[in-house]
Amino acid sequence: MAAAMFLAPAAARAHNGPPFPIIVDQQVGPCVISVWADPNVGTGTFFVIVNAAPGGSIPGDLSVKIGVQPTSGRLAEAVFAADREHPNDQTQYKALIPFDAQEFWRVRISLESAQGNGETTATVEVTPPGYGRWDMLIYLAPFLAIGFLWLAAVVRKTRASRSA
Repeated sequence: MAAAMFLAPAAARAHNGPPFPIIVDQQVGPCVISVWADPNVGTGTFFVIVNAAPGGSIPGDLSVKIGVQPTSGRLAEAVFAADREHPNDQTQYKALIPFDAQEFWRVRISLESAQGNGETTATVEVTPPGYGRWDMLIYLAPFLAIGFLWLAAVVRKTRASRSA
């Protein structure tokens, strides 16, 4: 089983973990945003959830851009446009961002509209993707082994009591 995991193609080893918040309810320009990230080596996913500021509204011409740069400064900042999505009743933008190395990255979120502009920054640690569905089996293996040993002991004890 271990050999099969390491011989699996790289696409099969994609990370399945959920995104986590890096910015929560922060006023940026004319909006209040929350940013959720799943930063993996290869492709990282960022979700920017936009809400209207108190007494305001979300601009119709709002554009969201995400700039990323290693904190070490080894690369120049790369900026990516986030695409607007329409899940349920919230305004959300999604960006898929390529990362080439496991390290800390500075993330800059920019909002631009006719009502005003704004930006904020955060730092995230880009991590290697897990083994996908194999992660569950890897972490579950010790518990399965203990359960198997317990079941074997119960069966052995039951057979011994029937023989006696």
